[in-house]
Amino acid sequence: MDLSNLSPAAGSTHNKYRRGRGHASGNGKTAGKGHKGQKARSGAPRLGFEGGQMPLFRRLPKRGFKNRNAKEYAVVNVAALNRFEEDAVIDANTLLAYGVISKVMDGVKVLGNGELTKKLTVKATAFSAVAKEKIEAAGGTAEVI
Repeated sequence: MDLSNLSPAAGSTHNKYRRGRGHASGNGKTAGKGHKGQKARSGAPRLGFEGGQMPLFRRLPKRGFKNRNAKEYAVVNVAALNRFEEDAVIDANTLLAYGVISKVMDGVKVLGNGELTKKLTVKATAFSAVAKEKIEAAGGTAEVI
């Protein structure tokens, strides 16, 4: 057996369906669309069309505001930093490698939930005031990149 002898299993493949190719094809003339009417025309009805009634996506009100310039940070709590060794330097790449965060996004922000028991040097895009206090209280440093 070699590659030149391979073929699909019997019955697993079908011939391409060729619409509108004459009477003999069984699908000629109107090509399965019946006679006249909206559904027989090309391009109608378009997506979201409700027969002339105001479509749902236009009936619903627009709500809120989405700031295009907003920064989205990967968030890490102080408690999650306890897994690192004493005097370790922690940055976004370290957090990614240890699986603390799954994606860096626009940077890393450290929040103050939990307790920190080790002296660490943490380099991040942003720190909450409580997180910075806790890192420095444990003898470490919080560096804004």
